[in-house]
Amino acid sequence: MKIIIAGAGEVGFHLAKLLSYESQEITLIDINKESLSYADNHLDIKVIKGDATSISILKEANVNQIDLLIAVTASETTNITACVLAKQLGAKRTIARISNTEFIQNKDEVGFTELGIDELISPESLAAAEINLLLNKSAFNDSYEFEEGALTMVGLTLAKTASFVGKTVKEAAELFNEIHFVPIAIQRFGTQFTIIPRGDTEFKEGDNVVFITSEGGGEELCKMTGKSNAEIKNVMVLGGSKIGYKTSRDLCTKNFNVKLIEKDKDIAFDLADELEKVLVINGDGRNVDLLDEESIADMDAFISVTGNSETNIMSCLVAKSKGVKKTIALVENMDYFELSQSIGIDTLINKKLLAANNIFRYIRKGEVVAMTKLNNMNAELLEFKVKQTSKINNKYIKDADFPRSAIIGGVIRDGKGYIALGDFKIQKGDNVVVCCLPRSIKRVEKIFL
Repeated sequence: MKIIIAGAGEVGFHLAKLLSYESQEITLIDINKESLSYADNHLDIKVIKGDATSISILKEANVNQIDLLIAVTASETTNITACVLAKQLGAKRTIARISNTEFIQNKDEVGFTELGIDELISPESLAAAEINLLLNKSAFNDSYEFEEGALTMVGLTLAKTASFVGKTVKEAAELFNEIHFVPIAIQRFGTQFTIIPRGDTEFKEGDNVVFITSEGGGEELCKMTGKSNAEIKNVMVLGGSKIGYKTSRDLCTKNFNVKLIEKDKDIAFDLADELEKVLVINGDGRNVDLLDEESIADMDAFISVTGNSETNIMSCLVAKSKGVKKTIALVENMDYFELSQSIGIDTLINKKLLAANNIFRYIRKGEVVAMTKLNNMNAELLEFKVKQTSKINNKYIKDADFPRSAIIGGVIRDGKGYIALGDFKIQKGDNVVVCCLPRSIKRVEKIFL
């Protein structure tokens, strides 16, 4: 695909890096010379210095020939304008990064598609939604829902007490009469290799395992692994950023008790005015005495979303030492994901990764409904819509020419999720959730074309 990315900031650079690895034809536009220079020296892409809202700059980037324009500058106005201009100049599809979530909520009413913007994404909203989902699935360190929970991806680390440690996938499945979950990816403790499990794959202590679950599967996994999906009611949020604001606001609507700590006095007062049901505290969340005064030991969850990754990590570690059951830290450095298991924080989230996941489904071939990259694993989870022309249509899974480095996790049919094994017959209209390693993506895409 020919793709223009407007904005060489953290999201734009990360997208450009991921897409360049896949041999996509990328042009990166930014007014910042230093950002472009770094991208030009580290990535195999074309760079253009200039304003993405300039018609001459867009023409220089051959906008009339591109398949997709992704506008992810820090300016919401720039992103919207660039998309509108690009569509008028011949771009096939456009995506704009925005911060005002009202735009997403009223997308159809305003008619953004008619204006020339095919999709709106908000990294901050995606991060807030991810936090909400993780609090509702408190036993797990990673989670993602397909079709409003018809199927759910959950990740957890196997303790020695887990009932299926030492057993193969096939043996573990036999512990339940009716299966409501299936493992789709395993990372062995202390390694960076991702395994797509088969029936003879053995579960080991310390494995980081990702499962697809249908209704009831989460409870079965908790029972088998000795983990508890404890109710979370009292939440402390550190940082009054856009993510902190959105998270606190959303949690209050679901009747959570929320305390929000913000260091900046003016921001704290503004937040207190806007978030009537949130107890806003003006103070430094790195101060352990302050956390103790605010009864951190009584919290069920601690979420740190300041602009500093190290502050977020350290404050979560303090919360863990005080007995908080669930900790979530926002980090900007992708390398920190490798530390999440060993340092003791339940979940690390990254805006760049969430935005990239949301955008990537527009790059994949076949009708991709949803997509996510697995945290700290070299694998993708894709939801394909089965068409009449798809090679897998009207075939049993066992008869499909599926690569060994990919696995079907489940099927959604008429809104209901199924854990689909070899004798399950795929039909037109099904949504099929597939986990695959990078080397098998093109082959999997062809099956669903």
